[in-house]
Amino acid sequence: MKKITVGAMLLSMMFVGVKAQSLKSPDGKFEMNFQLKQGVPYYNLKYNGAVVVEDSKLGLRLFKDSAIKFASEIAKADDAKFDLNNGFTKTDEKRDSKNETWQPVLGEKKNYINHYNELAVTLDQSSTSRSIVVKFRLFNDGLGFRYEFPQQKNLNYFVIREEDSEIDFPTDMKAWWIVADYDSQEYQYQETKISEIPAQWDKAFDANASQALVKNAVQSPLMLKKEGKDPLYVNVAEAAVLDYPASHLEVDAQNFKFKTHLTADRQGAKGYIQTPSVTPWRTIIVSPKAEEVMESKMIFNLNEPTKYTDTSYIHPTKYMGVWWEMIIGKSQWAYSTAENVHLDKTDFSKLTPNGKHAANNTKVKEYIDFAAENGFKGLLIEGWNIGWEDWFGHSKEFVFDFITPYPDFDIKMLNDYAHSKGIKLIMHHETSGSATNYERWSDKAFQLMNKYGYDAVKTGYVGDIIPRGEHHYSQWTINHFYRIAEKANEYKIMVNSHESVRPTGESRTYPNYISAEAARGTEYEAFGGNKPDHQTVLPFTRWMGGSMDYTPGIFQTKLDYYFPGDKRFVKTTLAKQLALYVTMYMPLQMAADLPENYKKHMDAFQFIKDVAADWDDTKILSAEPGDYVITARKEKGTENWFVGGITDENKREYTVDFSFLDKGKKYEITVYEDGKDADYIDNPQSYNIYKKQINSKSKLNFKMARSGGFAISVKPVN
Repeated sequence: MKKITVGAMLLSMMFVGVKAQSLKSPDGKFEMNFQLKQGVPYYNLKYNGAVVVEDSKLGLRLFKDSAIKFASEIAKADDAKFDLNNGFTKTDEKRDSKNETWQPVLGEKKNYINHYNELAVTLDQSSTSRSIVVKFRLFNDGLGFRYEFPQQKNLNYFVIREEDSEIDFPTDMKAWWIVADYDSQEYQYQETKISEIPAQWDKAFDANASQALVKNAVQSPLMLKKEGKDPLYVNVAEAAVLDYPASHLEVDAQNFKFKTHLTADRQGAKGYIQTPSVTPWRTIIVSPKAEEVMESKMIFNLNEPTKYTDTSYIHPTKYMGVWWEMIIGKSQWAYSTAENVHLDKTDFSKLTPNGKHAANNTKVKEYIDFAAENGFKGLLIEGWNIGWEDWFGHSKEFVFDFITPYPDFDIKMLNDYAHSKGIKLIMHHETSGSATNYERWSDKAFQLMNKYGYDAVKTGYVGDIIPRGEHHYSQWTINHFYRIAEKANEYKIMVNSHESVRPTGESRTYPNYISAEAARGTEYEAFGGNKPDHQTVLPFTRWMGGSMDYTPGIFQTKLDYYFPGDKRFVKTTLAKQLALYVTMYMPLQMAADLPENYKKHMDAFQFIKDVAADWDDTKILSAEPGDYVITARKEKGTENWFVGGITDENKREYTVDFSFLDKGKKYEITVYEDGKDADYIDNPQSYNIYKKQINSKSKLNFKMARSGGFAISVKPVN
């Protein structure tokens, strides 16, 4: 346990009283104090007078010059004189405030409120004649801070060895976390005390296509809870990760402390900086209510407004896909039986078809027909392009060209057919991690999309990144993701990335980058499985910085339906699959199952057809990380509401209070709930549907099965 002496407490109070710069949130509930202790910068944070974050160090360690040696430079004692973490004097402070309302192009609410007070402290390091600025923004929901590097004679170029921003908590809180990894977020969430993280860490991960684990570190966003009679929820994350590596959090389990750990490149460098420059924001969202943490838009507010002059092409899309049947193993992405192909030499028309290629003309037309008949606007098709025979695991740079279809995929015919039915096809660009190859082909690939009327692309980065030695979250690859977003904007194309970095609010700046995977999604139900509480944790973690393409809507949850004896299954009830369309924000919204399975449950499928993908308002009615989430959302431009509720592995009851509806109006609701005998293992397809008239005074009780849920469509009565 952490030990604090009386002398240390008095010394800390003296420093605060004499040298601290204080900043309060607009509503006065938060107070942040900055101070220098013997030239070392510290900050702390209080909420309603109680310490949330104890005195925590700030600063960065640098390599001794901008030319580092290959592999990794071993730190020496005299290298410390190059660091930006000590020897400071405060030479200036500036204060500012803002209270604005802005409208996201796509979002959970029509208006986001950006209200904060700001303190910018200039620190001079006399021994090196360098200066930096530490900027703090205090909102009514928490704190953001970052480092800023003005252009100056002795700080034009530098290389970051590590950023050492600390967050030191006073108590041993409950934590919902995944292991730190430079290449993947696709892990099961763990629920332990901070002090228990090291003991659980080695058991908290499974294999991944690309993996570079960071021992005894966790990823952000990190959700925490101080339990007891005065509970407090804390979310630790980052915002605006641009031209900088994504960060992780090293764990000091004994002292309940976390420290920033940046993603390295193969040289061990964390960031190559040319001034003027800024780091991402470190964010700490705090509330006594879990629902208010979920509702926070601080991370988005800390991103810059978009510079795009035209966002009219960006729109929510509900789509289906030739996808799930490959994930479960019923079909394949590859066309032929070949094991070694050369895109510029192999004649694919002469190869032997494997007989399981899903992206063929006949099957795609069947998907188009079903999607069109049921009001969908998009259809994703994976495996349409040559190269899938040896796409993975060979560190192959020229792995796809993104423009050449397989012999059984007539791109012009299928696009004409889709457009005649009101469907736009969604392009799939799997890169196999070869980002250099994708950048080389991106213009031609997007030109092909423009030619055939595609306006959205799903990108993928399965496997190790090329340039070899880079990671999915290192500075170079982060820049790649946003170069692709900017390039896509030139062609009026929306981007949905998979196996990419988690979003940290950048959809405000790059609104065509509308969604990402960057966590363990539905596909893992066919791999290692997702625990029943998984979807109740993600809204508090992965979703804090932006939309996820979770690909819900699986009705046939038992895979032995396809493969007798197969033990794999999706660990939810059918009703919970419906509820996910509300509890998870997805402007690019997929109905992921096969048409044949929806045809058996068209009454339940109606909810997926009806539910919106973009919203004027969102209300988190009730939530507890790892247990349950109940959400209500108002459809963009209408008076329709949708409500979704999900639970973990435990049965649960919840009463929906409809007081969020307009007073004096009548509404008709359609309820989709777990059947009385529903169970995610024993009877997942048991559900009940009924209609009822209600008003704002109505209340309705629901009994959720294990890993179950409910969904409600609410429409005003004319």
